[in-house]
Amino acid sequence: MCGIVGYIGEREAQNILVAELKRLEYRGYDSAGIVTLSDSATPTLLRTKGKVAALEELVGQHKTSDTVGIGHTRWATHGEPSKRNAHPHHVGEIYLVHNGIIENYQDLKTMLSGHEYEFKSDTDSEVLAALIDYLRRDSPDLLTAVTGALKMVVGAYGIAVLDTTNPEEIIVARQGSPLIIGVGDGETYIASDASALVGYTNQVVYLHDGEIGRCTRSGLELQTIESQKLDVKIEMLDMDMQAIQKQGFDHFLAKEIYEQPTSLAATLAGRVLPDQKYARLGGLNMSDDELRHVKHIIIVGCGTAYFAGVQASYFIEQLTDDVTISVEIASELRYRAFNVPEHSVAMIVSQSGETADTLACLNELKRRGVKCLGVVNAVGSTIARAVDGGVYLHVGAEISVASTKAFTSQVAALTIFGIMLANAKGTNPQFIDEFVQELAILPSEIQKVLDKQGAEIPSIARAYADYNHALYIGRDTLYPIAMEGALKLKEVSYIHAEAYAAGELKHGPIALIDDHFFEVCYIQDNWLYEKSQSNLIEMNTRGAHAIVITDTTKKVPGETVIRISTKLSHLTPLLFNVVSQLLAYHVAVKRGHDVDQPRNLAKSVTVE
Repeated sequence: MCGIVGYIGEREAQNILVAELKRLEYRGYDSAGIVTLSDSATPTLLRTKGKVAALEELVGQHKTSDTVGIGHTRWATHGEPSKRNAHPHHVGEIYLVHNGIIENYQDLKTMLSGHEYEFKSDTDSEVLAALIDYLRRDSPDLLTAVTGALKMVVGAYGIAVLDTTNPEEIIVARQGSPLIIGVGDGETYIASDASALVGYTNQVVYLHDGEIGRCTRSGLELQTIESQKLDVKIEMLDMDMQAIQKQGFDHFLAKEIYEQPTSLAATLAGRVLPDQKYARLGGLNMSDDELRHVKHIIIVGCGTAYFAGVQASYFIEQLTDDVTISVEIASELRYRAFNVPEHSVAMIVSQSGETADTLACLNELKRRGVKCLGVVNAVGSTIARAVDGGVYLHVGAEISVASTKAFTSQVAALTIFGIMLANAKGTNPQFIDEFVQELAILPSEIQKVLDKQGAEIPSIARAYADYNHALYIGRDTLYPIAMEGALKLKEVSYIHAEAYAAGELKHGPIALIDDHFFEVCYIQDNWLYEKSQSNLIEMNTRGAHAIVITDTTKKVPGETVIRISTKLSHLTPLLFNVVSQLLAYHVAVKRGHDVDQPRNLAKSVTVE
């Protein structure tokens, strides 16, 4: 979501801040701004509604040689997207950028209004800036004022604060919203996402909840909110410049769809060994005996991560028959009075590792004594650090807001966990090996789909790009693919898309079929083929405009038929999903949309 950047060093801060903000554009935002301070503490504040490109134009008109500053891209929560609601916020001597939500800002605002503060924006963030300025009046030390303010705050925050009376430091703090400090030679960087630091430094410090830091040219001093000094632990940033560049593709979304053979291979590397009929995840911190006693799996996620959990649950159910699986939407589970059965394990799924609702569920499950395992992509993320064990996906940076390659690897990692359970419980080794062998060849099978359907789908997308409604239909393991496919289409093309289990058609959705809709039907050549085809025929008799994605060579009565050829059987749905991704991408391009930064969406959702 919102992006924070900061710099203090010897170079021109404006250029660095804008470059960092460009790296964070993929997170989703509606306004941008920076403030820098000169050696004489003269501030230059530049803010604009819209894209960072507009901010860059302002910088060109108001160039400075300032060497300290902070910046922000805002995704609106309190107050409409506008220049006056854009960050940084300025109150008195204080400039502040803030990610998160201050829940008690109205009470604080009322209190501060009694001290002659007048507010210019609709944001909760400006209230926090005013609170720091108010406390700063009684303290010569900005760190002390920030610490005092944060003790009065209820909510989530990642902040960077400048004081015009002291251009030699930036104060940072986090609670529920990520911040990373980059350490260089005579300079210090601040970012809410590691991608902003690539190319500047590979030495970073991940702030934890409740930590406050003083950033200077010489580095970082760290303490708790209770003013207890902390050691600074520097880690190496494992990301390169190529990962955040398009590398010849028109969009990051296309690049990430086409990266799936290599990104999935990275997920599987060392974990799936077909010659040894072996699949295992390291880092779970679970013995075979502990796995053997698992009776219930709770998979928690949001959006694409949730659908990945649903997809994997179908596979895990096939692998072992004495485990029950519940897949939960994190934003719902966190407020439910749910019961956790004995011998449960929770799988916490999040690409960013910062998803607020998912993190809240993790904390609640841990409070109840449930062993929580993470399935995340972002190294050093909050969820990765909070779980009892887990696995990194290693798919590389995912820049496009719409997640693609992470979904494939999330399903694969969760399926490997299912294989581990099945092995521990003594399930039929031959059946387990079928999954192992298919996982091993899945990257090459995806490559075949990208080669063939990648050339085929642009013309198909052109034929359906003018529709404004779509139905996605699938049975069994193809139902989660239908849900994920509909999500991808609506995310990037803004076409109203709904997904249904095919057997549910006659219970309501079939009433929607007319010339305003097109349908995407998934039909696998397996034991449910005839039933799936019957659903398609029911739709056709009512005038459906059906795109059928199938692996059969039989005649299929669809308006458009997309046929894939594969050696897979169990994991074929993941190939169908790649076709769905390609279709959504090309339809969105044909409709002229910004496929990497869809309207109203954010990559890493760190607020409710």
